[in-house]
Amino acid sequence: MQSALRILVVDDEVIACKRLKLSLSSNEYTVECVPGGAEAVQRLESESFDIVVTDICMDQVDGIAVLDAVSRLHPQSKTIVITGYASVEVAREALAKGAFDFIAKPFQPKDLRVIIDKAAKEIRRVRPKDRADGSSGN
Repeated sequence: MQSALRILVVDDEVIACKRLKLSLSSNEYTVECVPGGAEAVQRLESESFDIVVTDICMDQVDGIAVLDAVSRLHPQSKTIVITGYASVEVAREALAKGAFDFIAKPFQPKDLRVIIDKAAKEIRRVRPKDRADGSSGN
């Protein structure tokens, strides 16, 4: 059995964060939540996560800054961007900066789960190669 992948959920809406944690937590995924971009960047500086799910519009440090931090600190991690302010420009910017995928609020938890499962499949496909050359995969 493969170990659970670690997911960091970043959303300044506490209720949304709790709902995402509840809907994503399983034997396959260990989910942690932080209430904003600054907290996410701080966590990413000391820990790695396989998947980061971040809202775009947050006070102080936004989701694009979180995406930049993930790309810089943990380029093997997959970032999924969520927002209530979906636009072609925001989606294009997020994807250009390395987001794995993009989903607009409101969305059904099952729709996000499909994207996360797709990211997990890609991570697990690459991970054995990483471990074979002596790295941890994180």
